[in-house]
This record gives sequence, C-alpha cells and structure tokens, in this order.
Amino acid sequence: MTEIKLHTTINAPIETVFDLSRSIDFHLKSAAKTKEKAIAGRTSGLINYGETVTWRGRHFGLFLRHTSKITTFERPVNFTDTMIEGHFTYFIHQHNFRATNEGVVMTDILKYKVPFSYLGHCIDKILIKNHLYNFLKTRNIAIKTEAEAICC
Repeated sequence: MTEIKLHTTINAPIETVFDLSRSIDFHLKSAAKTKEKAIAGRTSGLINYGETVTWRGRHFGLFLRHTSKITTFERPVNFTDTMIEGHFTYFIHQHNFRATNEGVVMTDILKYKVPFSYLGHCIDKILIKNHLYNFLKTRNIAIKTEAEAICC
C-alpha cells in the first residue's frame, strides 16, 4: 500500500477551503491539464455524503475512468472519497481541514494499492506515485490560489 500525505496552508476561511475541495466544477477547472470530466453521478455543484462521481480523465496518455463515493463527511473538517470502481485495487482519499491562526491547514491523505503484484509495485514506484503526488499538489495550489482570491 502506498500513502501520499500533503499539507497546504491556506489564508482563507475553513468553509471556503472545504467547499472548494468538494466542488465538482472547481475540480474540472483545476484538473484541466488532464481533461477531467464528471460523466456520471454528481456532475456539478458540491458533492455530499453518500453521493458518487465518475471521472474520466487523461492519465499516462490514456483516458481512464474512476468512480468515487463520499464515505465520510463532517463539514467543514473532513470528508473521504473512496473508489468504488477504477483501476486500483484500493483507493481512499481523506481530506482534512484544521483552522489555525494562519488560516487553514488542508491535509490530503491518499492511500492506494495498485494491481499486478511485483510489477504493479515497480510501476507505482517509478511512475504512479509521482503522477498522483503532482496531480494533488497542482490541485492544492489551485485551491489555495482560488480561496485566497475569494476572501482576501
């Protein structure tokens, strides 16, 4: 199992950061590089507990599909999306938010497992982990930029 953990400090209200993080419309904007589209389930607006979204995006030169369900939800402190269909053996993404004197610390914890045993493990170490880290980092910078522009 691979884990990626990112902390991003954002000078904005916790509610703003939380809602941007669960916004389907903002995700489409922040993931334009991978041509992400929401094609089933919730396809616009703010995703909520128990709802699903199916994404279609270009990763590694291929258009891939990934369906997630919001399995935990406590506004504005956390939510979790869990893969229910996709190319991973296991995929869970926790989104945590903590108000501080500097604004909000947004913490992403992504845990996943790739199929194909040893070969999958090698591909993960060479390619997938770096790709997912960069995807999350880019998205977090977009959330930070947008949230700080809205409030400040």
